[in-house]
Amino acid sequence: MPLPVEHGISTFLGKIRRSVFIGCDGDRKMPKQGKKTSFSARLRSILSGDRKKRVLGKRQKPQTTPERRVKKSENPPAQPSDQILFSPLTRRTRRNAPFIEYSMKESGSLVREEIPPGFTEMDRYWISEGTALVIIVRNEQTRQNEYLLFEPPLTPFEYELLERIYADLRDVLILSDEEVTRDRRTLLLEKMYTLLYSYGIWIKRATLFKLQYYIRRNYLGWGRIDALMNDPFIEDISCDGIQIPIFLYHRRHRNIRTNIIFEADPLNSLAITLAQRSGKHISSGSPIIDATMPDGSRLQLTFGTEVTTRGTSFTIRKFREDPFTPIELLETGTFSIDELVYLWLAIENNKSLLFIGGTASGKTTSLNAVSLFIPPVAKVISIEDTREIQLFHENWIASVTRESVSEGGTPIDMFALLRAAMRQRPEFILVGEVRGHEAQTLFQAMNTGHTTFSTMHAGGVDAAIHRLENEPLNVPRTMVQALNIISIQALVYRGQERVRRSQEMVEITGIDPSTGNLMVNTVFDYNPVTDVFSYTGRSVIYSDIAERRGWGREELASEVSLRKSVLSAMQEQQIRDYISVSRIIQGFYIDRRQVLEKMSDLKSFLS
Repeated sequence: MPLPVEHGISTFLGKIRRSVFIGCDGDRKMPKQGKKTSFSARLRSILSGDRKKRVLGKRQKPQTTPERRVKKSENPPAQPSDQILFSPLTRRTRRNAPFIEYSMKESGSLVREEIPPGFTEMDRYWISEGTALVIIVRNEQTRQNEYLLFEPPLTPFEYELLERIYADLRDVLILSDEEVTRDRRTLLLEKMYTLLYSYGIWIKRATLFKLQYYIRRNYLGWGRIDALMNDPFIEDISCDGIQIPIFLYHRRHRNIRTNIIFEADPLNSLAITLAQRSGKHISSGSPIIDATMPDGSRLQLTFGTEVTTRGTSFTIRKFREDPFTPIELLETGTFSIDELVYLWLAIENNKSLLFIGGTASGKTTSLNAVSLFIPPVAKVISIEDTREIQLFHENWIASVTRESVSEGGTPIDMFALLRAAMRQRPEFILVGEVRGHEAQTLFQAMNTGHTTFSTMHAGGVDAAIHRLENEPLNVPRTMVQALNIISIQALVYRGQERVRRSQEMVEITGIDPSTGNLMVNTVFDYNPVTDVFSYTGRSVIYSDIAERRGWGREELASEVSLRKSVLSAMQEQQIRDYISVSRIIQGFYIDRRQVLEKMSDLKSFLS
């Protein structure tokens, strides 16, 4: 019976077992004391089927199989259609031959999915066709959905061969200066093929495809969680400790448990890998880190049992490579088209924004999306703890904080970055989240004419003002009135589905001279019963823009209508990616006549 991947594959280089015996029945047996058998002998024994088996006290004759070792001196036999010969004899003829790439259409699926009894299939989709399959099932006992990941299973021979390749790759992956600059995937497969030629064996095509999959997954990917990192429907990945299932936040199925469980050593090895690839160090002496992964995902990691008693834990908030655009937020119902036009005009006329809400309410997503309304060529500086903001904007400085890199070194926090940004004469300052004394500098920037966008954790306008005016932010009330718009974000239910909505959009209009309280004006309201946004009919921001631009009521309405038609055209023509949306918005700023002339086919404007 093929050995399941979860039981056999060691995904980390430091945990490779060099002396494991795997019998034909899949049981692991340690060699007897005093007898050491080379890998070649063990591999030859597996290939030829020459295992000592006793039936009724008699030894069976060894069975010959098509998979066998090829001696250097003999001519290669005829190649079976489903097998490939790797030997020194064939290496010369295949030296410049391309790699044999896997195709599900040609070779079929490598995965054997099996839904356990007591589970009902609800949904399925491929993460990687033929090699990584997800099945969402309903547990009839707990009445909850579960996330089952299936990858190619390995036979004992394939497992033994894969472990040997892991061990030998550690010796041959010492790269020359020329090899360092080459494509990593190609180079890795070249090294793997070199090892296979040195072994001199027949292997099935399916076996070769499995080897390629696991070698790529474990060397270039993220091991056991690589499929999760590549699943476009997953937002968060959470590992709570040793022998505890990994939990996910799935865009379709919300919070859901998986069939992936880690033992202590593989989990610690994965934690070290996550930290090192993110440019950080983690150990028992420094067991907590916050980092940004190479793809931009946010990582929070604790190591060992010193601070998390159930063992090493981590949470990955996945970064979307292509950020959400205003069109996508319009389609998902986060904002109405009237709200987006309102924000467009506000940003165009240098009004400062603050997005507030709870965890996972879409604050940073909304901030990034509306930042596409920033006029072209305007100087933009973003300041974040972990990199999340992604703009299609040339004149943009993206800065992130940094911890001290050595003893006695100087850490670079958000306050230092914000202070440095003030000296660079930016038009727009984007701060990922205000949570400390940098808030005073941010509001000083607002009061000195800089347009700022930021986010903050707060449940409503009153809670936000209370946080701003008290420890540790300590922003004076007279400075708070420089903020123009507050958007309250929330994660709400629509039936059984959780969706993100802008519950309210509020303008800060000044301070009441008689009471000293801040005066606010609600511009847009959200009705959770009808799932509709309504405009209250009054806006201080619109009045201020019209006054500054010299527009009458009709001209203001015309400008609003023009921008609404542009957004509607992009939605109808399914122009959603952030580069295309940015180019159309920037084209509107530069030459609106050209954009309006091609309104019926905006894709021709992009070509």
